[in-house]
Amino acid sequence: MTLITCPYCFARVAENRIAFRCSGGRGGCEARADEVLGRHRGGTPPSLPPVFAVRRPGRRASCPGCARETSRRACPECHSRLAAEYCANPGKIVALVGAKGSGKSTYIAVLLHELMNRVGAELDASLTPCDDRTIERYRQEFARPLYGEHRLLRATQSAVTDLNRDPLVYLLTRTIRGRLRTRAESLTLVLFDTAGEDLRSRDVSELHLRYLRAADAVIFLVDPLELPGARAALNGTALARSGGLDDDPDSDPLNVITRVTELMRQSGGPLPVPVAVALSKIDALQPSLARQSALHRARTPSGALDLDDREAVHEQVLALLEQWQAGVVGRYLRQNYTDHALFGLSALGAVPEVESVGAGGIRPYRVEDPLLWLLYRFKMLDGVRG
Repeated sequence: MTLITCPYCFARVAENRIAFRCSGGRGGCEARADEVLGRHRGGTPPSLPPVFAVRRPGRRASCPGCARETSRRACPECHSRLAAEYCANPGKIVALVGAKGSGKSTYIAVLLHELMNRVGAELDASLTPCDDRTIERYRQEFARPLYGEHRLLRATQSAVTDLNRDPLVYLLTRTIRGRLRTRAESLTLVLFDTAGEDLRSRDVSELHLRYLRAADAVIFLVDPLELPGARAALNGTALARSGGLDDDPDSDPLNVITRVTELMRQSGGPLPVPVAVALSKIDALQPSLARQSALHRARTPSGALDLDDREAVHEQVLALLEQWQAGVVGRYLRQNYTDHALFGLSALGAVPEVESVGAGGIRPYRVEDPLLWLLYRFKMLDGVRG
C-alpha cells in the first residue's frame, strides 16, 4: 500500500484514505466552519465546503451531500488541500533548518528563484507550487521584497507568535532518460522557515518533530560570521555585522544541529537521512581564502553533479571549520549521520547594505549545490568525474 506524507501536517496517509472536499458553489454543499483545518492552522476556522471520505479514491469523487463531482483532494488528518500532482508523485521531502540569523529566508527566496529559472533550465526540471497559499506567500513575503524592491527579508518570526505561517510546498520534477525507458522523478520541497528558538520551544516542538521525522533529507544552514574563529578573516562591513548573536544560544550551529538530531532520532546509531550542511554568506570570507581554494570556483553548469568538485568543496569547508576551531561540527556529523556533505554558498553574492541588497544586485553563488547533491543521492541526477 502506497503511503503519502501530507506536506502540511506530515501525517502518513494510505493512498486509499485520501479524502475529498466538495467543490461547493451553485448546486453544491454550503460552506461551513472547518474545525479540523482551523485546529491545524490556528485561529478562526475557515469557512469551506465539507470534506468527505470515499472507499476507493480516484481522480474524482461524488460528494455524498450534493452528488456533485469534485477533484479537490484533502488530507484526512488536517483537511489541507493535496494537489493531484503531489498525490501522483509524492517524491521526497527535504527539510530546511538553520541557526538564528543564518539567512534561511533569503536562501529560500533565491533558491526557488534559481530553480524556476537558471538551474531549472540546466536540469530540464519544472518547479511547481502545490497550493495557492504557497504561491501567495512566495510572492508577498519573498519575491516582492527581495527581487522587486531589493529589500532584505525580515528575520523569521517564531511559530509561537506567527501561528498562520504555512510551509512553502513545491514539486520539483525531472525527466530521467535511461537506455531502455524514460521516467519522471519528483522531489517535494517542503520549506518550513523555522526560527532558531522554535527548535527548543515546548509549545511548537510537536509540529517540528513531525516535520523533521517526515523528512527524507535535511539542509542545515550555518552562518560562518557567527563562528568566533572566522572573524579574523573579516573586515569592513562584514566584520561590523558579525558577532551580534554571541550570547544567543539559538545562533550556535552545533546547538541547532544537536537539537535537530535528537528530535529526529528514534533509535540508536547514526541516522540514515542524508544531511547537507552549508556555510551561508561565504562571500564575506572569500577574500581571505587561498587563490586555489575550491570556494573561489563557480560551478560549471552541466546537468550533472561534478563529483571531483563536490569532494574538493567538502574538504575545503572541513579544513576551514578546523581552522576556525569549529571542527567539532564535522566530527559530530560523522558520528551521528551515515551520509553528510559540507558546502559553501552565498544567496546574495556580496555583503548587503543595512536594509537593502548591495549595489551589485543579487548574484547567487552555489546556492543550488546542496540540492544537486541530494538529487544525486536520490538517483535523480547523474554524477560525473574529470
